[in-house]
Amino acid sequence: MVKPLTEEEVNSKTDPSVSKQWDETTPKEEQFKELYKIIDGLKGSLFTTIRPGVGPVSRSMAVAKRVGPDILYLANIHSQKFQDMEKDKTVQVTFQNSTSQDWVSISGTAVTTDNADPRIKQVYSKGVNAWFGDLGDGVHTGMPEDPRMALIEVKAEYITFWKSTSSLPGFIKEVAQASMTGQVADTGVNRQLFDKDIQAARESEK
Repeated sequence: MVKPLTEEEVNSKTDPSVSKQWDETTPKEEQFKELYKIIDGLKGSLFTTIRPGVGPVSRSMAVAKRVGPDILYLANIHSQKFQDMEKDKTVQVTFQNSTSQDWVSISGTAVTTDNADPRIKQVYSKGVNAWFGDLGDGVHTGMPEDPRMALIEVKAEYITFWKSTSSLPGFIKEVAQASMTGQVADTGVNRQLFDKDIQAARESEK
C-alpha cells in the first residue's frame, strides 16, 4: 500500500523507501526462516572480495551449501579471489530474485580450507568438475581430491534482506501508483540481522 511522504521524513533526512518498509516486529526466528527460504531458492549469488589497489570485486558463484546463516562455496584455489582473501578476509554475498525482487546481502568473513577439508566431499556435486577440467594425470581431475579444490566458508556477521509482500502484478501496480500520486511505494519488508542474532541462529542449528 502506498504511503504519503511526510515533512518529518524530509527534515530528518530519512529515506522513506527504507523507513516505511523496516520490519522490527517479526520474531527473529521467523525472519531467519524467511531468509533461508529466499537463499535456498536462489543457488546463484554474487561473491565479493576486496582487492588491494582496486576495491570490491564481484563474481557470480553457485552456492555449494547453506549452513544456517553461513554460506559454503567450492572454488579453484588458484583463482585470484584467494589472493584477495589472503590480504582481506572481508567478503559480501548477495542474492536477488528477479521475479519477486526479494534480495539478500550478507557481510562477513571468509574462512578458506584446502582439499583436506572433509566437507568438500559432502558438498561436491556432479558438474563442479566442468569448471576445473581433467588434466588426465589422475591428480588434477576436478574431483574432491583434486589439490586445486578448496572450500570458502562465509561466516555471516551482518545480514540485511528485503522480502516482497505483494505479487509481481501488485508490485508493478503499487510502484506505478506511487509514481503518479507522489506517494512512496511500500511493497515489502526490509530487515536486518546483527551478529548476536546470527550467533543465536547458529546455536539453534546445532
